Amino acid sequence: MPENKRTASGALGGILGLVGLSAVAGLLVTAAVTPAIAVSGAAASSAITIFDKMPSYLQPDELMQPTTLMAGDRVLAKFYDQNRSPVTFEQIAPVMYDAVLSSEDPRYYQHGGVDLIGTTRALLNNAASGETQGGSSISQQYVKNVLVQRCERDAKAVEPTETDPVGKTRDEALQECAFAAVQAEGAEGYQRKLQEMRYAIQLEKEYSKDQILLGYLNIANFGGVTYGIDAAAKRYFDISASQLNIGQSAVLAGMVQNPNRFRIDRVEGSIVDADGTAYNKQPDGSIDDVDQSTIQALYTLRDNGEITQEQLVAAADGYSETKGRQLYVLSRMEADGKITHEQYVQFAIEPITPKLSETEQGCGSSGAPYFCQYVVSTILNDPAFGAETDDRVRALRQDGLTIQTTLDWRMQDAAQNTMNENTPQSVEGMKFGSSAVSLEAKTGRVLAIAQNTKFTQDPELAQSDPSYNSIVFAGDSTNGGSIGFSVGSTFKLFTLVDWLEKGHSLNETLNGRLQPVPNMTNSCQGNWVNPGGVRINNFANSQGYVGTPMMFTRDSLNTGYLAMAAELDLCDIANVVKKLGVKTGDGKEILMANANEVIGSDNVSPIAMAGAYATVANGGNQCQPKVIDKVTTADGEERPIPERVCSPALTPEIAATAAYALQGVMARGGTGSTANPFDGTAVMGKTGTHEGHETWMIESSTNATTAVWVGNWDGDVDLFGQYFNGTQLSDMRYVLARDIQSAANEFYGGDRFPDPVSNLLRTQQRDLPNVVGQSIDSARSTLTGAGFRVTVGDPVDSASGEGTVAAQSPNGGSAPAGSTITINPGNGQTGTVPNVDGQTVPAAQAALAGAGYGSISIGACQRDANAPAEGQVVSTNPSGGTAANRSTAIALSVVARECP
Repeated sequence: MPENKRTASGALGGILGLVGLSAVAGLLVTAAVTPAIAVSGAAASSAITIFDKMPSYLQPDELMQPTTLMAGDRVLAKFYDQNRSPVTFEQIAPVMYDAVLSSEDPRYYQHGGVDLIGTTRALLNNAASGETQGGSSISQQYVKNVLVQRCERDAKAVEPTETDPVGKTRDEALQECAFAAVQAEGAEGYQRKLQEMRYAIQLEKEYSKDQILLGYLNIANFGGVTYGIDAAAKRYFDISASQLNIGQSAVLAGMVQNPNRFRIDRVEGSIVDADGTAYNKQPDGSIDDVDQSTIQALYTLRDNGEITQEQLVAAADGYSETKGRQLYVLSRMEADGKITHEQYVQFAIEPITPKLSETEQGCGSSGAPYFCQYVVSTILNDPAFGAETDDRVRALRQDGLTIQTTLDWRMQDAAQNTMNENTPQSVEGMKFGSSAVSLEAKTGRVLAIAQNTKFTQDPELAQSDPSYNSIVFAGDSTNGGSIGFSVGSTFKLFTLVDWLEKGHSLNETLNGRLQPVPNMTNSCQGNWVNPGGVRINNFANSQGYVGTPMMFTRDSLNTGYLAMAAELDLCDIANVVKKLGVKTGDGKEILMANANEVIGSDNVSPIAMAGAYATVANGGNQCQPKVIDKVTTADGEERPIPERVCSPALTPEIAATAAYALQGVMARGGTGSTANPFDGTAVMGKTGTHEGHETWMIESSTNATTAVWVGNWDGDVDLFGQYFNGTQLSDMRYVLARDIQSAANEFYGGDRFPDPVSNLLRTQQRDLPNVVGQSIDSARSTLTGAGFRVTVGDPVDSASGEGTVAAQSPNGGSAPAGSTITINPGNGQTGTVPNVDGQTVPAAQAALAGAGYGSISIGACQRDANAPAEGQVVSTNPSGGTAANRSTAIALSVVARECP
């Protein structure tokens, strides 16, 4: 273990580092450095002046660390510019310290920040060769890494301008940082080296040797985006830094000189011929010659008889250049007495055998990529993560945040599983999409986002293969890249709420029959009128009916809701839309400027619609949808999260009555009943269809809300009549919503919805016209115009024919508005029995037959010697003047001289 102490020579080194180095620099100006600095006309004294004017204090910044999105106790995704997992001094294997010090700075614990011997040698070599080479102490290398990281942290993309039409991407800015830190030549290179020295000396005054050494190993690059010794150990050997052995430590220590050259995760290996000559095999299969001096130490061991030819071949067969670098580190460790010669031989002949641990980042590696992408959009667009875009990018990629999301893996798995089973990833001839989102109604927490497509951020792949997409269909243009979809009849919720808020009853009666759209009032935007007599049809070309909002909601009757809207102010409906948190998918206010908006012509995101329905389910308390529960820094301190609030939007009475109407949708016979799990948990909901190319199903318990959209994410191909695995595309919404809500009911439960307000269920009494004697058509028109529904019953006995009302029930007075009145046509068979009293029997029989009565008989007979010979009628049954069906039997009571 390296010692944390300062020796006398170390203290002297500190003094010489500041005073002596200026002298060294001045001497070197005349000896070797002068040609470079003389470009600016500086002399020896100028070099000292330049040094003295340089900044003398460097405060190391917080290390860049990956930001981690969590879902419960599982990692959802990581994002980073530098993949790093900082460790403490004790969490690094002691042999790793030995390896890096022996190879990079063997006098580390003796000098004061600058190794004058190594630096002087390097400067002389630089002057002779014209190149800027090593010689930096660990402290100087730490300084360089701190400066590179600071530059990368501040790197920004540059938008194209007139003077710079190309601009600069953020990746290009990052590359410039690295180049400026390590590749500057000439006077700039020397000045950079001098600045590193000054900073290194200052660091040694502020921090202990162990602190600087630890800082270096935590900040150093080990190839690609792997930074820090622990991340390197995990990346290349799938172990922690504390578990590194001698050979592994030597590999990693050798990497820091040129990380991307010596990394062992890209080159597939080397091939070695029989005599041990090695060739690098590149990923593309090509073969490159290798400088055999890189593994000369193996040849020496073989020639000395310490290893066999077979051992040499095995050791060299893999990452030949890296092997050569490892051998150098091992030799320095042996020279410094850190390892024995036997250990040197043991690890020299051991092949480099990486055990790579994948370091995937981004949403593509997530188990819930579209939820993940929605969270990323939130981070990159919400001021809680920084005032400027670059600040938010740093929060995502550099700040080492732990962001606890709202995702519930149980709900996510249920949603994605049913999505995978029941929807195709693409459909020939259309841009087919499907999305499902679930919210916790009482908090607004987004529990799951599922989508039918495969996630990619490669635009070319998405363009060539419609089964790939990066757009989050559940989101909007700010969060997810979607502009939403026409919501169809799910939008009727807002008219329903305004209807109730204005004191109207669910049982009021309106004419919901198909007719020209009535003119409508909008006190904010100007009234909507329909001078051309435009009609808006119902689903399946239904003619509609006279009914109530309760019925219109259950049956999703467009004409019924248009009749409701005509009695309201569209501006008030727009205000309901706003207070329930709904805008268009591209962030615009919905103004309700025309009749089509009543039935959902606007594009809205599924998340926004889910939030609106969750408000009703939550007793009128609106909770803005949220995907982040908690944010902590790398130090464990909490940071503010995006502001999402819960606040009253509807009164509990209005919410309860609206929920009552929406429960009718999910009951048997309602348009949404197919999506009802019928598992004992009460649910409300609403269906929606727009022009056949967008379909919706939204349903909710008191605790969880599910919104499903299936349709064209671009275009207008009809979903009806097209099938996948036996299910019509337009019907997939029911299966998805049912399965997902079933899971929600299992995991989150739900209570009975509160009872509706009786005043909003009141039934109106209206005057009931008597239509007996009117034609059937006229009677129907009279009754429907008065606010009643009409049923034509069976014919009844009547003198009137089948085209005339012979009876109605109820038959007058008043009746509940919207109730059904039965009218019965006549059968044309009723007549009046003629009065034949006093007539002779033959005359009476003739009169009755002439009136249409064919069944005539003698009922009672009394002898009377004075009666006419033919007999005389005393009375009839039915009696004369009575209305009776002509099939009625007529019995005659007679007097006769002789009775039969």
